[in-house]
Amino acid sequence: MDEHRHPHPQDGHGQAHDHGHGHDHNRNHGHGHTRSRRHSHTATDKLDRALEGSAEGIRTLWISLAVLGATAAAQAAVVVLSGSVALLGDTVHNAADALTALPLGLAFLLGRRAATRRFTYGYGRAEDLAGIVIIATIAASAVVTGYQAVDRLLDPRDVSHLPAVAAAGLAGFAGNEWVARYRIRTGRRIGSAALVADGLHARTDGFASLAVLLGAGGAALGWRGADPVVGLLIGAAILLVLRDAAREVFGRLMDAVDPALVDAAERALRDRPGVLDVAELRLRWIGHRLRAEVAVVMDGSLDLRAAHQVAVDAEHALLHAVPRLSAALVHPDPAPAAGLPDPHARLIHHGA
Repeated sequence: MDEHRHPHPQDGHGQAHDHGHGHDHNRNHGHGHTRSRRHSHTATDKLDRALEGSAEGIRTLWISLAVLGATAAAQAAVVVLSGSVALLGDTVHNAADALTALPLGLAFLLGRRAATRRFTYGYGRAEDLAGIVIIATIAASAVVTGYQAVDRLLDPRDVSHLPAVAAAGLAGFAGNEWVARYRIRTGRRIGSAALVADGLHARTDGFASLAVLLGAGGAALGWRGADPVVGLLIGAAILLVLRDAAREVFGRLMDAVDPALVDAAERALRDRPGVLDVAELRLRWIGHRLRAEVAVVMDGSLDLRAAHQVAVDAEHALLHAVPRLSAALVHPDPAPAAGLPDPHARLIHHGA
């Protein structure tokens, strides 16, 4: 498609910086329209660039890493003493959760870098690469836990230091619950749905830690298979987490978006004066931000300035209607008219 790019100065991130039509979208609705990253006006939309631009959010990641790392280290010491497979599974899971903060934090930091002539969309897709590392880490923890549990089922061994095992399970629950509350509280304060989701995930891991108590209780009652059975259950829980994480990450890699976002964008465009129809609409995630490319049909008799104003108004409507949308490229298509050639005829042989 022969796209019409608005002739505006570009900022360091390759984004159109000044529309010149009377709105400020940084914090209020004053004059001098500047399309900023903080364009969105609801609590979630405005700040849900999540951890990338928020020092507080990144600090939460590192503190969570420290707390979960300390919890996993304490549990590992009890694993060595007791030989509990259930506790081993929980320890591996907590350690994996702690370590995923490293690639994710690096991705958030990298995503803050300005776009370049080589990486013209910036570095937001680094989060997708971090997601692959996280999936591999979760998968490895499930394999280790499952292998150890099956080995203990085939070759049962007594679990010693049961009070310490139970205490370690409680410590795992306490560490995950503290991290969950901290992430959720920070995420809601800065408007980060991603950090809130991470907190809810940590809370789920806390309940897996409580399952260790079941294994210790069963072993105390003389059931030697209780500990490896609970270990298998924890491994299965890790696989469920892996399934959901993989679906999300690979969806992003394939540029999947929620169809409801596409519906909202189309409704917003069709409600704008001068937009007769939406010929094409594409959305894609780049890190925590969305970008849009859209072709809108308008009256072919409009002069350039009027057509440009319709395009700007359409872009403005999209920025309000689609959560976390940071930029939209709007291409004007003239409505078909009798006796006039198809304006895109020259592009047909290019597959456009």
